Amino acid sequence: MMPDFSDPAIRRMTIGSALLFVVFVAAWEWGPPLFGIPSYIIPPASKVWHEFVRMLGSDRLMYHTGITAMQVFAGFILGMLLGMAVGFALGMSPTAEFMLSPYILALQIAPKVAFAPLFVIWFGYTVYPKILVAVLIVFFPVMINVLGAVRAIDPDIVRLAKSFSAGPVRIFRMIEFPASLPPFFAGLRIAATLAVIGVVVGELVGGNQGLGYLLTFGEGSANTPMVFVTIIMLTLIGIALYGIIVLIENRVLHWLPGRARKAV
Repeated sequence: MMPDFSDPAIRRMTIGSALLFVVFVAAWEWGPPLFGIPSYIIPPASKVWHEFVRMLGSDRLMYHTGITAMQVFAGFILGMLLGMAVGFALGMSPTAEFMLSPYILALQIAPKVAFAPLFVIWFGYTVYPKILVAVLIVFFPVMINVLGAVRAIDPDIVRLAKSFSAGPVRIFRMIEFPASLPPFFAGLRIAATLAVIGVVVGELVGGNQGLGYLLTFGEGSANTPMVFVTIIMLTLIGIALYGIIVLIENRVLHWLPGRARKAV
């Protein structure tokens, strides 16, 4: 659902948000020199902008951004599908949940950064290690939300459906799947931000392209503006993915109350 800019409250909030952004940029531009912070520690906004323009031409910034974005979206989609499938499977089978939960929990507890070098050893300096780290990070919040939603379904509703001769497929389609959608999208919102982290971890460990590579290059050459530009581009990728999830959620969950659909 797009904001209704004819609403005075929406216009006031939009103007307030824009003013906060202007204040932030102004503080970024003039704050560090005012407090005597050297530009190699916190470069002014204008210097970061000039570095952004330079990187567009000489460092193929958009190419590296596209590589990272592709890996983020691929890891997000695969992790989402895997988390959704496992969440439904465990939610509908207490036996499977009892048997597999300790291993899934152990996989989640293990630091994902530790898997990145292992994936590089297995698959080399390709896109697969980055995507796999993103899949591991995205998987758990989606799986937990779907599992919790399925387990929270009132068993009386399921028994009522069975009394009307509803089979497992129809129960899943009419009861379990719709009930899981709000928590599922809540998990996707969390996963959308984590997917960027997963890909960057993989690129930092082993990669010769992508924003993680530029981040490492900027750090090695003590080019602080390049590091800032890379961080901003990574943030924009995360915001774009998050925004897509919100738009899809508003379309799919159109049956929710208006306040629930407008909440971001």
